[in-house]
Amino acid sequence: MHGEGNPGHVRNYTHGVVSDTRLRAAPHLTMVCVNASERVMVYGATGHTGRFVVDELLRRGLTPVLAGRSAERLAAVAPRHAALDRRVAGLDDSALLRQAVAGVGAVINCAGPFLDTAVPLARGAVEAGAHYLDVTAEQPVVQQLYRELDASARDAGVAVVPAMAFYGGLADLLVTAALDGESRADEVEVAIGLDRWWPTEGTRATGARNTAVRQVIRSGVVTPLASPAPTGTWSYPEPLGDQPVVQVPFSEVITIDRHLDVGELRSYLNTAPLHDLRDSATPPPSAADERGRSTQQFVVDVVVRHSSGTRRISAAGRDIYAVTAPIVVEGAVRLLDGRHRGPGAVAPGEAFDAVDVLAALERDTDGLEVRRDWRSPGLSTSEL
Repeated sequence: MHGEGNPGHVRNYTHGVVSDTRLRAAPHLTMVCVNASERVMVYGATGHTGRFVVDELLRRGLTPVLAGRSAERLAAVAPRHAALDRRVAGLDDSALLRQAVAGVGAVINCAGPFLDTAVPLARGAVEAGAHYLDVTAEQPVVQQLYRELDASARDAGVAVVPAMAFYGGLADLLVTAALDGESRADEVEVAIGLDRWWPTEGTRATGARNTAVRQVIRSGVVTPLASPAPTGTWSYPEPLGDQPVVQVPFSEVITIDRHLDVGELRSYLNTAPLHDLRDSATPPPSAADERGRSTQQFVVDVVVRHSSGTRRISAAGRDIYAVTAPIVVEGAVRLLDGRHRGPGAVAPGEAFDAVDVLAALERDTDGLEVRRDWRSPGLSTSEL
């Protein structure tokens, strides 16, 4: 075994020393030697999204390293994960954090609020020579990562890819695919529709922490969203149909602006799930199948208008937290096997071939469907 990666241990990197606690390996798991290119640290591995990510890494043949801030939670992982390496890693000591990241090829951060975790963890990954991805929907986080980590990531020869997730990354990939190799759009509209929203504990904590004014793109410039936010109606593809919506931009605004020249970008969310989110009595998601997915349905609908016409592309599927796992793991796989466009702090559609990623996700993700509708100028999909 490699010294940093012995399965069946919890390593603690939070108090100035590295301590091992040997755990019994699950009898049905075989311990094998792996190298850094096969090892992916999942920070926040015991959280709701993190558990989906760990399972997806295993399905893809990679070796997860489970990490987080709580030794108690890491020690209580599901029996099927008992043989995996576990590392308790605080974020306030950069040297110890680099030590915790050592020996992995990539880090996936699932631990919000990302305003607190993203920059220190991404910096630790870059300094250790590992790629970094996260699943943030928070606009200021993405801006800070682009601003502070691009040069050092390029020097280290690694990529930093924030928002490789349902929020942010999926819309970015859809817009990039719709442009079909072009980089300029006169107008982009992104409409996210959910039939309901059962928020996780992390979603609620992130919402309380993220009080920044949301931003859109107007006249080619990232600018604050109008207050009050504009409202209207959007005609979603099935299964949602016509829905009242409000402008609620997420991290896709920042990722799209990173690599595309867009004149106007507006992002909408239907209002029904916002009522769920704002109601403190709304329960967290509950498993409705053997994979742990809820019954929640979603549509991400994108309309791109430019001189050559109007294009509409959408992705529909089930459970926004569960679908984040194949999205971010697809990114990690491509970073590790070289199917990406080089180092630096980059957007999903900038780092990867968006058309190919969407095709892979549709092929390999149960229930995910990508629909394309290339039209001539004049298509109208909203009343906003």
